[in-house]
Amino acid sequence: MSDYLVKAVSQDGLLRAYAVNASALVREAQQRQETWSAATAAMGRSMIGTLLLSTSMLQGNEKLTTRIMGDGPVGGIVVDGNAQGDIKGYVQNPQVNLPLNLVGKIDVKRAVGTNGMLSVTKDLGLKEPFTGQVPLVSGELGEDFTYYLAKSEQIPSAVGLSVYVNADNTVDVAGGFMIQVLPNAGDDQLTRVEQNLKTLPLVSELLRAGETPESILSSILGADNLKVLEKMPVQFKCDCSKAHFKNIIATLDAAELEDMIQQDGGAEAVCKFCGNHYQYSVAELQAMIAEKKE
Repeated sequence: MSDYLVKAVSQDGLLRAYAVNASALVREAQQRQETWSAATAAMGRSMIGTLLLSTSMLQGNEKLTTRIMGDGPVGGIVVDGNAQGDIKGYVQNPQVNLPLNLVGKIDVKRAVGTNGMLSVTKDLGLKEPFTGQVPLVSGELGEDFTYYLAKSEQIPSAVGLSVYVNADNTVDVAGGFMIQVLPNAGDDQLTRVEQNLKTLPLVSELLRAGETPESILSSILGADNLKVLEKMPVQFKCDCSKAHFKNIIATLDAAELEDMIQQDGGAEAVCKFCGNHYQYSVAELQAMIAEKKE
């Protein structure tokens, strides 16, 4: 099944709801970066959280970047998303595997750490991007995205993020949900949703059992209370190119470019997000030097 995200509301329009099956895109990120289980779970949850933010907050060509900088062994995590459901992300230390936590799950909290920051930068096409930042409150990441929405966006929310990693480090399923409370929501409805969330299995367990984003939202809001607005594809997509990295290399001074020619016989750039390699010949580096002298 192809990855997709569902946007919905409650019948009275006072709750916004999103759910996504992101299994294929997290699987591709894992394969491209060869991450181990703990790093995969942390990176995957970060990608799903960013996907829920970007598809709910952005329009047109707007972009969003999430940075999670904790004190755990995976180091920094960076994820880019847009309104079209394109997502890419990487983790600083991909080869991290930890013992399971006390409930037998991947220890994402220990992998990410509990001391650090979660920041979200939105490029809305204005002169300066806007960045909101909150301290990590959990390290499990679902709670951290929930805290960000409450503190930085002033939107009371519930976020669930889940990645099931197989014993061989491959990704079986990955997905998540986000429920947002709009002004004037009634106490009875909120109580019902809270009770449903308390008994809801992990999203990964639901996806492995054949549940869909729609059925997950039905379990949270109630089948009679769900109004689906949109179903959209989501995917891992990196926009890197040889020209992009050429522009970066060209910012080096002539002496550094000359060193690359003399010592390495050229240059190579590797994209942190997708792992693609780009080669630059001696002639291409010489052309960059020549442009500096013009």
